[in-house]
Amino acid sequence: MNFNDFDFHPEIAKGIRIAGFKEPSPIQEMAIPVILNGTDIVGQAHTGTGKTAAFGLPILDKIAKGECERALIITPTRELATQVSDELYHLGRFADIRTLTVYGGVGYGRQIALIHKGVQIVVATPGRLKDLYKKGKIDVFNPEIIVLDEADEMLDMGFLDDIKEIFEYIPQNRQTLLFSATMPEPIKDLAANILYKPEYISVIGDNETTNNIIEQKYFVINESQRDDAIVKLLEVENVNKCIIFCRMKREVDRLVEHLEALGFSAKGLHGDLEQDEREVVVKAYRRGEIKIMVATDVAARGLDVKDVTHVFNYHIPFDPQSYVHRIGRTGRAGKSGIAITLVSTEEFKELQRIQKEVGAEMQLCTIDSGAGLEDSDFELIKENILDIQIKDEAKVLMEKYSEDEKELLLEKMISFYLTKEPIVTSGGIGYDEEAVNDMMDNYNYSQGSAPKRTNARKRR
Repeated sequence: MNFNDFDFHPEIAKGIRIAGFKEPSPIQEMAIPVILNGTDIVGQAHTGTGKTAAFGLPILDKIAKGECERALIITPTRELATQVSDELYHLGRFADIRTLTVYGGVGYGRQIALIHKGVQIVVATPGRLKDLYKKGKIDVFNPEIIVLDEADEMLDMGFLDDIKEIFEYIPQNRQTLLFSATMPEPIKDLAANILYKPEYISVIGDNETTNNIIEQKYFVINESQRDDAIVKLLEVENVNKCIIFCRMKREVDRLVEHLEALGFSAKGLHGDLEQDEREVVVKAYRRGEIKIMVATDVAARGLDVKDVTHVFNYHIPFDPQSYVHRIGRTGRAGKSGIAITLVSTEEFKELQRIQKEVGAEMQLCTIDSGAGLEDSDFELIKENILDIQIKDEAKVLMEKYSEDEKELLLEKMISFYLTKEPIVTSGGIGYDEEAVNDMMDNYNYSQGSAPKRTNARKRR
């Protein structure tokens, strides 16, 4: 199939040719005929599969043919709104279709004036759009087609109530299109309330919620090794652009400072950045001036950047859907990508839960240093042992042994410690499968949930 089969308006077809589109992607091939037919739709597809053109082209075609006057597209973030607006502008420019991006952080005046002037497509973020409707500033804009793009991300960002309120201002006689990578229950409930007899379209297999062209790896490490592991991976992986996900803002700032000190091209993205600072960082990242983006989950919502080869999870995300969103930043538009997650022993069960819920095939990996223990390794072992609290019983026992027995006992106790806490040699990353099994058995035993193995390896 090719785009000529859709019989688009000549000026829209010209925009498609100039854009270099050849054959429709699966979501485009499935969704475009349904939308052209005027049916509501729930589309499930990952970002980077051509969703914007899937809903944008039929909307542009309807406007160009006079079948529709206005359309509203709601996106979770300013960056995504700008990207969608730009793509629709380029596809519809030969038909003289005007688009406007509406978002917070700037004055109302120009946005209101352009809407009143008669734009055909408004691409908006929920917060600013709700304010405009609530204050009666855009009563003249009555869209006939509504698109909710990345609905699950809007849910994660807390915009669900805003969306529900926005739909109170929108005419009932409309066509509604909802697109989402995942379908949690609140999104299913929303779809049931705002759509009329929708057709459900999915390009995600029954058991697939993560992109199958993304290679997914994980490394089991000690908590203190996260920075060293990230640095080593950045050195050994063939990274073009990457995103490193952290849980907290202060973690982002600290890691960026650490990477910059080592000579890496890195910048941070989190909620404390002013809008103009955020724009500078994102634009530099898109242009390739910055290779490494360190971000929190919320700050990266809606961030759509081409050629991201790697996603690193500095910490494992809090829930399975966050994992899906994170790794979806790579492997876009048919290209392969790599997602690497760092986990400690305490986080390993959470990784297994995510792996089971999202149906992900994750590979346990290690990187060997090719060397034995170095001075830094000895210092780490020493520091870790010195951090252990001394019990009174230990002092009593030590008084009962001779000096030779104390030396042997010390060697035995260090060996026992290394059995419980394997040490990866400098330059190496991660524990192999047998070491991980040993660690998990020891961890389960300490939690009282499993018998302890007696043949645990000291280290890999």
